[in-house]
Amino acid sequence: MAVPDPTSNGALPGVVAVGASAGGVEALTSFAAGLPEDLPYAVLVVLHMPPNAPSVLARILDRAGPLPAVSAVDGTPLEAGRIYVAVPNRHLMVRDHSILLSKGPTENMNRPAVNALFRSVAVTFGPRAIGVVLSGMLDDGVLGSGAIRARGGVTVAQSPSDALFTAMPHNAIQAGVIQHQASAADIGRLLTKLTDRDIEEREMEPDTRMELENRIAMGSRFSAHFDSDDLGPPSGYTCPDCNGSLTTLEEGSFRCRVGHAWTAEALLEARDHEVENALWIAVRSLQEKAKLSRRLADNAGAGMVGRRYLDAAEEAEHAMEVLAKRLSEAPAGTGEHGDS
Repeated sequence: MAVPDPTSNGALPGVVAVGASAGGVEALTSFAAGLPEDLPYAVLVVLHMPPNAPSVLARILDRAGPLPAVSAVDGTPLEAGRIYVAVPNRHLMVRDHSILLSKGPTENMNRPAVNALFRSVAVTFGPRAIGVVLSGMLDDGVLGSGAIRARGGVTVAQSPSDALFTAMPHNAIQAGVIQHQASAADIGRLLTKLTDRDIEEREMEPDTRMELENRIAMGSRFSAHFDSDDLGPPSGYTCPDCNGSLTTLEEGSFRCRVGHAWTAEALLEARDHEVENALWIAVRSLQEKAKLSRRLADNAGAGMVGRRYLDAAEEAEHAMEVLAKRLSEAPAGTGEHGDS
């Protein structure tokens, strides 16, 4: 299926979708400062952020460079030369060349998510979509960059040496889904060339799974109007968000029955948090057991009963010391949920 040429009827010729997380404010500020004044594409920006925190990113980017930046508003028609910034607790997506803000299922525990935006522009704009992955942790944006490339679009990553947090651009580059690299400040010059390139309107078969995932992200928070069997086979894993079963979309990509999406990297990170939380609960329980056992020993006095309670207290205290030592030696997690 060919993506219609939007310029034939005066519509927006294309979009630049930008994703960032940890270290993203600095990267986005440099990116915005380097954009050309006459950029013929609209720019859409997702930065991972806490769901209930106010965001001033649009004001920061509006002051940083030549293009006006605004917080995204649902239903707003996209215009060339403007920056639209995601708002907390909503996926930023596009439909019919307009903004769509969705409370669809989280992806890697994020809403907004970079993959949701990139997948959306891939479906809507095809070869007229450009994806840009900036500083951040984990691997949000890898699958979305792959979707943009699969539909004929172009992908760019901030050079890892230029990023405060290298994981997001590095993972996208390592996955083989990135075509260009540049510093955040130099991406604007690269976009001048990319938006002026000759675009081949190719005949492409519809990607039913990509379109299904796009509909899921556009749906309700707990989507129930899709059949998870259409996504792929059971993975044998459970969703950290809802404890539902996860299906395997492709190697290293999963969704649950209500739509929560996970990459393997993010799923492993969530399991690390679960294990750490379980160990801290065990430490607390052992601490309370030891305290209660000693109180019972004091009440029982000398004798077999008192000795039994003291033995239980000492056993709990030893186990607590072992667990506490293990937790104190564990490396700090790489999680970033809530970073902004």
